[in-house]
Formats: sequence, C-alpha cells, structure tokens
Amino acid sequence: MPIFADTAPDERGQLLAFLAGQRASLRALLAGLPDDRARATPTASALSLAALVKHAAAVERRWVGAAVAGRPEGLWPVPDPRAEWTLQPEDTVEHLCAELDAAGAQTEEVVRGVEDLGAPCPMPGAEQWTVRWVLLHLLEESARHCGHADLLREQLDGSTTQQLGA
Repeated sequence: MPIFADTAPDERGQLLAFLAGQRASLRALLAGLPDDRARATPTASALSLAALVKHAAAVERRWVGAAVAGRPEGLWPVPDPRAEWTLQPEDTVEHLCAELDAAGAQTEEVVRGVEDLGAPCPMPGAEQWTVRWVLLHLLEESARHCGHADLLREQLDGSTTQQLGA
C-alpha cells in the first residue's frame, strides 16, 4: 500500500483518495486476525478493533447517506448511539470489512454525483454543513480512529501499521 494517497487531479478526487486510504488502513489492521482477537479489548478501555471498525463504517454511512445524499431514514437521528459500538454475532472480521467496503462504495457514488462540494447538505437540519465539510469531518474522524486501531493492533499481537502494509 502506498504511503501517500493517490494524487488526484481535483479536490474531490483527493478527498475521496484520502478517505479510501483511511479505510484501507482500518481494513489492513484487521487483516489476519481471528474474530475473537478482533473483539478483544487489550487496553484499559472497553474498545476493540472490531467495534472501532463497525463504528467507522456506520459513521461514514450516516454522514454520507443522510447529510450528503439527503436520505436520513434510519440513519439520522441516531436511534441508539451505543449500537454501532456493540458487537453482534454476525460482526465477524469478514462482515466488518464488507461493511467498511460498502460504506466506501456509497461515499464514492454519492460524492461523485454531487455537483458542488461547497453546496449545503440537502438534509433538513444539516444545511449549516457543506459536502466538503462532511468529507473533511470524515477524514478527521477516520484518521483519529486509525490511530486508535493502530494502538489496539499493536497491543493484540505486536503488529504495526508498517508491518501490515497499511
């Protein structure tokens, strides 16, 4: 995996490339872990790598699907904020990676269809945010969680981002 995001010719492409890079890092940090290790909480907090990835996918789907695409049904307001941190039996490493990929595909499709990144979000009550702001917010949130994931993985088995190619 390259160290830097692809150099896209425009702002939209650059933002999407940076988001894709963050998703790829999260995915790589799950790579090779059995489900029980991905669910482990190796630090003083109750945070697991699996729950962190579940949350990251949910947040991206919510912001893009609701705020940017204007389809808040079931996404906004958040019915139960704890649910996206609570692992269910189906939340396997394979399933979580598929959810992360699906969130990325949705982001790519929705954002490619937006004419102006400076336009206000179409969802009622979200007009104070622009599409650009949402993408930058997702980058900030994703980068923070990649840092958390890095520490969790290192605690689990000593693997580092560089070793995993993320």
